[in-house]
Amino acid sequence: MQKLKIFLVLTGYQITWLACVFGETNFSNPLLGILVGVIFLVIYFYFNDNKKKFLKISLFISLPGYLFDTLLVHFQIYEFQSSLNFGTLPFWMIILWLSFSTLFDEVFTFLKNFKFLGVILSGILGPLTYYLGEPIGVLTIYNFGFFIISMIIFWMFLMFYYLNYVLKTNYLS
Repeated sequence: MQKLKIFLVLTGYQITWLACVFGETNFSNPLLGILVGVIFLVIYFYFNDNKKKFLKISLFISLPGYLFDTLLVHFQIYEFQSSLNFGTLPFWMIILWLSFSTLFDEVFTFLKNFKFLGVILSGILGPLTYYLGEPIGVLTIYNFGFFIISMIIFWMFLMFYYLNYVLKTNYLS
């Protein structure tokens, strides 16, 4: 059952990501990603065994991520191409960060035994995901050098923070 749950969480997040990005770029409908993401989050929350823990992980992951994106957009390192913004970011980024936090609640927990690998993979895959947004047309990168360095540092720090502090805190339960 655990493998099926992980597969469903990964699939739900990936469908949310696709709906957010392609809803904006291909269908000119930023609400598509928001709707798909909210449905995913409601279903995930409904079936989650420890709702309090999930809400705390969501806060500890989504808030730094959203703030990081806001800072880099504010300082014109990159910019999202969106027709529906909340501050400087697309509204769907809120949903996307919350959906991404489901992976920390269910999927990434195995990395507690492989911390170094988790931090390295995060430093590669996180920036790569953002970089792929440029050819898709949802992101414009203005300062590639600063973009890649800051992304690598942020994503490695986020995983380090998760593996060494968030997973170990007693207040998650």
